[in-house]
Parts: sequence; C-alpha cells; structure tokens
Amino acid sequence: MNVKRMIGLILVIAGVILGVAKALGGEAQSGDWTIRRSDEPGKVEFSLMDSRAGGHFHSSSDWPASDFSGLDFSKAGRQEVHFTLARDAGKFECEGFLQDGEGAGLFHFAADAKYAQEMKSLGFGGIDGDKQWAMAIHDVSLKFARDIKAENLQGLDTDKLIAFKIHGVTREFIEGIRKTGVNVSDSDKLIAFRIHGVSPDFIGQLKKLGYAHPEPDQLIAMRIHGVTPDIITGLQSRGMKNLSIDQLVSLRIHGID
Repeated sequence: MNVKRMIGLILVIAGVILGVAKALGGEAQSGDWTIRRSDEPGKVEFSLMDSRAGGHFHSSSDWPASDFSGLDFSKAGRQEVHFTLARDAGKFECEGFLQDGEGAGLFHFAADAKYAQEMKSLGFGGIDGDKQWAMAIHDVSLKFARDIKAENLQGLDTDKLIAFKIHGVTREFIEGIRKTGVNVSDSDKLIAFRIHGVSPDFIGQLKKLGYAHPEPDQLIAMRIHGVTPDIITGLQSRGMKNLSIDQLVSLRIHGID
C-alpha cells in the first residue's frame, strides 16, 4: 500500500472515531495530522485537520523539525510514531506513521486549564475553547505575550496577539523597526508591515536614498504599489532626485517606472 492510500485510510478511520466521539457527547478535541517535506531547511510542513461540532478546521504551515522530538525524518521505510507537541496553551498527542519522512495519523488535543487565566492576568482575556485551540496551534506562549505587551502597543488584544504570531510580528521585529527611526506603535500597522514586507532593511535603503523620515502609512503604500529602492535609483539617475514619497507612489499607481 502506497503512502497516499495509507493516508486516505487513516483519514477515513479518523472520521469514524470523530463521529463516535460526537455521538457520545464527548468534548475530546481530536482530528488528523499529516507531515510532508518543506522547502525550508530544518522545517517540515505539518497540517492539522479537525471536524468538531460539524465544522471544519485545517491548518497547514512549516514547523521546525526540532519541535518533533524523537522523530527521524531521514529514516527510510515505514515507522510507527508517537510524539507530543507541547505548547503553553495545551498539548497535541499524536500517533501514526512515517513513510520515508512523510506520513499521517491521529491527534488528541488537551488544553491547559491554567493558560486562559494566566493570559487574562497579562491583559489578554476572552479566551474560549476555540481561541485557546488556535493559540496552541500558532504557539502563542506566555513569554511571547509578555514580550509583546512590554512594547506598549496601541490596539493590542488577544486577537492581535494571534495575528502577530501568524504574521511574524516579534519583539525583535518591532525593535528593529524602531531602531530605524520609525516609531510605530499601532498594532494594525505592524501587522501590515509584515504582510507587505516593510522591513528594517527596506527602511534603511530608503534612508540612503534620502528618505530619512517616512511615515508608517507611506511605507505601506510604497510596498503595496511596488516603489522599490531600485526604481527610486533609476528615477534619480534620470534627474528626478527630489520626488516625495507621495509622488513616487503616484507614479507607480499610474504605471510610470
């Protein structure tokens, strides 16, 4: 039996198990997991699928291979596996198989009973079962919450904390942006920075080109409309050396490069 057929069989079995659990009125948070190779060195593509309460949840992202303690992804052939993924928000107990470093199986999630209360004490309330589940998947740890809170941001709440983790808004990223002289404290703008690629390196290149004090909204607009340092350099080489950021964005909007 090949890997795809094995995965299909496990998913069918998982569906039966979930159906029985619901029929018994159980509150077990269970589902299916799959692991595939990732294009990123040192990582694997880990997916979780959950069909609780008649709904459907699917999360797939690259996880550090080091998170899967005891698993040997380089081992050839088939191996039965059992591993635990521990997060502050709860644990994922997983079992199944790997075939040449890829595989599938079943998981059971056990929420940490103290997590919601500890997060609330940090100022992040409103954590119900579904939200704690998401915070476990994205590894929103207590340390991460403390680090982000220490940055004194505007509009920061539990949902923004999850969004920060999803998009990679870390304490190091925030401090790196601020060191460039852009004193941004709006949570939404920091998320937009990460989504659109406003980085300390990008801001540093703009400074070298004479744009020392860009506003956060201007930086986002530049990235959205493709105002790159190369384009600015090209325009300056043609004598257009005193264009404002707003003028640069306008040129790109109208297709002038």
